[in-house]
Parts: sequence; C-alpha cells; structure tokens
Amino acid sequence: MSEKAALRIGLIGTGFMGKAHVFGFATAQKVFDLPYRLELHTVADVSEDAAMRAAADFGFANATGDWRSLISNPEIDLIDITAPNALHKEMALAAIAAGKHVYCEKPLAPLVSDAREMVEAAARAGVKTQVGFNYLCNPMLRLAREMIAAGELGEIRGYRGLHAEDYMADASAAFTFRHDAAGGGALADIGSHALATAEFLLGPITTVMGDCVTLISQRPDGQGGTRAVTVDDVGRAFLRFANGAQGSIEGNWIATGRKMQHDFEIYGTKGALAFSQERFNELHFFSTTDRPGRRGFRRIEASPDHPPYGRFCVAPGHQIGFNDLKAIEVEGYVRAIAGEIPEPYGFSAGLRIQTLVDAIKKSSVRQEWLDVPT
Repeated sequence: MSEKAALRIGLIGTGFMGKAHVFGFATAQKVFDLPYRLELHTVADVSEDAAMRAAADFGFANATGDWRSLISNPEIDLIDITAPNALHKEMALAAIAAGKHVYCEKPLAPLVSDAREMVEAAARAGVKTQVGFNYLCNPMLRLAREMIAAGELGEIRGYRGLHAEDYMADASAAFTFRHDAAGGGALADIGSHALATAEFLLGPITTVMGDCVTLISQRPDGQGGTRAVTVDDVGRAFLRFANGAQGSIEGNWIATGRKMQHDFEIYGTKGALAFSQERFNELHFFSTTDRPGRRGFRRIEASPDHPPYGRFCVAPGHQIGFNDLKAIEVEGYVRAIAGEIPEPYGFSAGLRIQTLVDAIKKSSVRQEWLDVPT
C-alpha cells in the first residue's frame, strides 16, 4: 500500500482553541481513515520564544514569531487560524492569496462585509475552507436533526436556544480583545453557536427581533484606568423560521455559574426534544404516543448506534468529549479538501451566521422585526 500524501498544517495562535485544534488533528488521524497523513509543520505565536514553547508542547516541527512567514511558506498546505477575532480577515485573505486551504475559528469576521470578502476570495482561489462550529458535529445533534426530518416530532411549533457562560461575569475582570468593537460581543462570540444550531436543526431563519444589551459598561484597562465597553454582554432574539416555526435564542457571557450551557428545546405536535451541552452525550425525547401514566422525557444515551461515536468508544454510556467533536470536525474538513464531500461548514456558512448576527444587532437598535437577507 502506498503511503498517503501529507497535508502539512500551519497553526496561528496557541491559546485554548489552538490546543483544541491540535488535539482534533491528532485524534482524527488516529480514529478515522483519513485521505491524508496530517503533519504539524509550523506554529506561529506572538514571539519566537512563545512559538518555540508551543512547538515543543504541541509537537510542531517548526516555530515562528511571524505569522506572515508561516503563510508564505510553500511547504504548508493548510493554515489554521485561532488568533483573536479581529485578525481573522487579514490572516485568511493572506492565506487564500497564497493558495492555502483555511480553517478559521468563529466568528469568521466581525463585519458581514469582511466575511463576504473572505468567502468571495476563497471561491476565486478554489481553496477549501472551514469555520469552527464543532458543536454541530455532536452525534446527538445529528440524531435530533434526523428525528425532526423524519417527522418524529410532527409539525414544529417552537424552538428555544441558549448559549450561556460566565467567563465575563466578573465586572472587575480586565478589558480583552472580545470587548473591542472588532471582537463582536456575546452574540457574535457565543450566540453564534446558538444560531448555527437553530438553523442546523430547523433550517433557515427568515425574520428576527433582537435585543442586545451592555450591562458592564466599563472594565479595567490593565494600566490603572478603565476602558468603555460598547459590545453586548447579552444578545437575544425572537426568531421566525422558513418552515413556519417560531422561537428564540440567547447568547450570554455573564451568566453566573454557567460554564457551557449550549442548550435547545424543540416542541412539535407529536413530541419534543431537549438537549444541554453540559451533558452533551444525552438527548431527551418526549413522545405523545406514550400512553397516559407513562409519559415523560426519556434519555437517549450516545452510543456506537450514533456514528461516529463508535470510532471513539465501543460501549454506550462511556461518552465522548469536546476535543472529540473537534476531531469529527477535522475529519469532515480533510475529506472536503480531498474532494470526497462538500465543505461541512465552510466560509459561506460562517458568512450566514454573521448575517444573522448583523440582522439581530440592527433589529435591536431599530426595535423592529427585520427580514434576514439570504
């Protein structure tokens, strides 16, 4: 058997998400029969020393303090961007211009116009793209979508989606890149996951009514002063879907006590579904066909019956984890690069989410329902 061709990866950014991506690459190569051999070629960080430490920790062959040199390196095939949100556009466009495939964390870009420019550039260059919405790779979400499509819930009447965490709940915590206008705010940062999940399950959102609020208006600037915060701490919206369903979503980064409440509830004429990311190996299903006295939400536990769970564990109830979702995301993207499948969640999908975020923010300012451009 001939050796697989290498797909050589360059990573920009070595924080939490950078590490998660590295775990995703490493695990995907072990549990899936990928069309390429993944090679961790070069990592870029804010300085040469930081990059060298990351290379040693993560297993990259090379390190650099200059992300531009990483992108221009002809040996690298794929640029993986986990840098701060405001840098995504510049880095992605440079990578596309160099003919590289681009894997970018969300949000794709703070502005819809920037995201559209990135989509158009990738299409002209013919490169493959991926945006990091790995929660959609959960076998339980795929099962939920299958059940909805099969009519097991009947006609969908209502939807409630929520992504709540508390990493910005402390008002004394310092101003970060996420508080900059270019960072996007809670709606773009984590509400985008709630929006992506809503459309993944129920299809296109057509109309929105937004309410975005800033509750911590100033934060320490790290130099003895304070800095004004203008982005939203909480972003909410009422939604209308093309299939006639209605519902709501919320993105909230000051939800005290919550660490990963990426939840949804779906109500239909024949049944309902409930899910929480804090217990993401479970999906809860209520069916009206159960006889009186026996009705209630029953737990469906993730197992090898829900692909690709079985690639990670042969037994039900043992559970997969967050980094395994990244591995599933990587597997789909690598197959898209090989031409085996369409892009699972490319830049055009990332643009769609930014379009929804933009419409919700505009609706919040205008205090009126707005149609979402298609």
